[in-house]
Amino acid sequence: MPTSQPLAHKDASLFKQVLKAYETKQYKKGLKTCEQILKKNPNHGETMAMKGLIINALGRTEEAFAIAKDAVKQDMRSHVVWHVYGLLYRSEKMYDKAIGAYKMALRFEPESAQILRDLALLQIQMRDYHGYIETRKTIMQQRPQLRQNWTALAIGHHLVGDYANAEKVLSKFEDTIQGNVHKWDFEHWETCLYKNRIIGESGDTERALEHLNSIAKNTLDKTALYETRAEYLLKLGRMEEAQKAYQLLLDRNPERRAYYAGLEKAMGIDPSNRKAAKPIYDEYAEKYERCDAARRIPLDFLEGDDFKAAADSYLRAKLNKGVPSTFANIKALYADPAKREIIFSLVNSYNEEQEKEEPAETNGDGPKASQFRIWTLYFLAQHYDHYRTRDMTKALEYLEKAIKLAPKTLELYMTEARVYKHAGDLQTAMEKMDTARKLDKSDRYINTKTAKYQLRNDRNDDAIATMGLFTRNDVNPNPLTDLIEMQCIWYLTESAESHFRQKQLGLTLKRYATLLKIFDDWAEDQFDFHSFSLRKGQIRAYVDMLKWEDSLRSHPFYTRAALGAIEAYIYLFDHPTTSGEPELDKLSEADRKKYLKKQKRDETKAKEAAAAKAAKEKEERNKNASASDDTVKKEDTDPLGVELAKTKTPLEEAKKWLDPLVKMSGDTNARVQLIAIEVERRRQKWLLALKALKKAKEIDPQAEGIWEATVRLRKDVSALPTDAPSLSTDSRTLFEEELLPLLAPTADLAALTTDYENTHSGSPAHLREAARVRKVLGLEGFEDALMKSVKVEKAGWKDGVEAVRVAREVGVEERKVKEVAGGRWGRVAAFK
Repeated sequence: MPTSQPLAHKDASLFKQVLKAYETKQYKKGLKTCEQILKKNPNHGETMAMKGLIINALGRTEEAFAIAKDAVKQDMRSHVVWHVYGLLYRSEKMYDKAIGAYKMALRFEPESAQILRDLALLQIQMRDYHGYIETRKTIMQQRPQLRQNWTALAIGHHLVGDYANAEKVLSKFEDTIQGNVHKWDFEHWETCLYKNRIIGESGDTERALEHLNSIAKNTLDKTALYETRAEYLLKLGRMEEAQKAYQLLLDRNPERRAYYAGLEKAMGIDPSNRKAAKPIYDEYAEKYERCDAARRIPLDFLEGDDFKAAADSYLRAKLNKGVPSTFANIKALYADPAKREIIFSLVNSYNEEQEKEEPAETNGDGPKASQFRIWTLYFLAQHYDHYRTRDMTKALEYLEKAIKLAPKTLELYMTEARVYKHAGDLQTAMEKMDTARKLDKSDRYINTKTAKYQLRNDRNDDAIATMGLFTRNDVNPNPLTDLIEMQCIWYLTESAESHFRQKQLGLTLKRYATLLKIFDDWAEDQFDFHSFSLRKGQIRAYVDMLKWEDSLRSHPFYTRAALGAIEAYIYLFDHPTTSGEPELDKLSEADRKKYLKKQKRDETKAKEAAAAKAAKEKEERNKNASASDDTVKKEDTDPLGVELAKTKTPLEEAKKWLDPLVKMSGDTNARVQLIAIEVERRRQKWLLALKALKKAKEIDPQAEGIWEATVRLRKDVSALPTDAPSLSTDSRTLFEEELLPLLAPTADLAALTTDYENTHSGSPAHLREAARVRKVLGLEGFEDALMKSVKVEKAGWKDGVEAVRVAREVGVEERKVKEVAGGRWGRVAAFK
């Protein structure tokens, strides 16, 4: 087995300089020193390994791995070589291989603290808790004087569910420092609270309460202390003490709803008769004059005259103060028709009273209008803009009156924009929101709202210009670059959806690729906290972070982005193209040349902006003489996503989004399973598609799309030849056995589709689905079903837009659909 020779004294000193250069990111200097060593010692494995590591930092990954492999061949018994090999794998997120390399390094240097720490980081990152426990035991035995080594071991036991050993580890360390703890030792008392959480989660609530009381005097996080104590007392049924505990919490923060809920439970109030809780809220409303929760919560459970009296008091107080969020605070009550009517009658009566007192509206020249008058009109406008009581004409009428009284109140213009948005007039909505923005150009919120409305209206250039008013243009000339660095998820999502509506596939996929990288970065960012949190003693927050990371891809923003990205890749699969833009193939030769010329110009501009940014960053680095950072950042060679749109494997790209989405949200979201069917059906993975179909039907049997997916799946499989490689004989038999209970034989599909259409005659989405199914089956009546979807009473303008899209898909004349839809929603540009 080859083994490199030890270095001479002078070369060994140079090797130390290599290590230092790497740690301080002076890569070019380190590489030069490596070459100097290898000139005399060409087969020195450790120097070769360090050269590979430095080359990887300079962006030459393939070359780095080739050098590292040679280094392993030269010195297979060097822990440095294997450690470096592990670092290379880790940099490429090949964590399993990195762990294997670290374990090999430990075979030759089992006491290396650095390798053990790096291995532990990867094991917790990969959630290999059992391996993490073993590694942490070794680290703790090496340096038992450090608290963080004991705490890390306890965390491992805790996360694997071994509460007894987790508590035991923490208790052993406490025994070693008995009497040597200062009352301001944050790390110690934080660890005590963590230990208490472990005892509580083990189910021994009585002992957890005793332990909590024993550390109460010196615990620095008093809020956590009081909340945990109240929770324990409630679990133990010690209601009188629990009442006092929740009363103490309410005295500290009377706005926290959870404290009121706990107090109600402690007082034994029946959830079905919460009216008995009214005295609690009266007490705190009287005690704390400015407390909103004590006045708002009773509106959830009061009825009739009691509700009317409480709502009257609440609304008058808010409108008198001119609180813009009054309607937002109470709109949840609109789910109850009786309460909705009472609220409207109260506010309407206020308006009528004001009209009698101020018969002539002023326009800024006469007496100043009262706050109560202005915000009453504002409330009524929002009432008529609410989806349960929508009346655009009346909403705009009230807003117009309010604007006359207070022409510089931006909330009025924002709501006016929202009214137009709900009416489908996105152009006017965007203009109104921009008017509101100009009233307060220093307000970042209204700035971002304007950009959002511009994106909804597919005015992407205007949106990025608007966002550029608040980005760091001195650092990044292109505002989009700054938004990406700030991980502005909402903007990238809205931008992707806008580009997809315009069928600009390249930019659509570019935005979604950026979003995917951001979620990957959030997962990757854990590495820093595995050691930082232990060092700083933030144990409970660290454990909470790990649990949050485990559910990261169930976040609503990931779900929305994933569904959008998958739809884009499906569209790309269904509309193959050589240009990277499916819509481009439909253009005339002249229009195509014009479009490509503009695209080339935009791409050149984007590359120039990237080059300018890189030059500026290099200039800034050069100014800093105290530190030399030779890190090479990868240049974006595809700023417009042209290469992304030319992918030959769109379904495999879609799977990158789909797999974590199904894992995290597939059990609760039928739409996730339905889009999984679309991907697997196109991949000809019939059994996976069937599995997704069954799961979707289990989640929501009436979900729009299930019937269409069932019919399409049946039709696709029936059309397969008996010797089709994508479906073996056994699989076909299983498929038939599983699918038939969901679907009658093919001969009955026409009748079943008619029944389906009649059953869901009041749902626009289901009627559109029926139209698509009729087209798939070659049945007549798909045009009638589509037209019905636009005429349904509960249909909105977005249903009309979808109907136009489906008309294009099934071959119905768009003009007919637009005429009907335009008659109902005349402000929508898509129908003109």
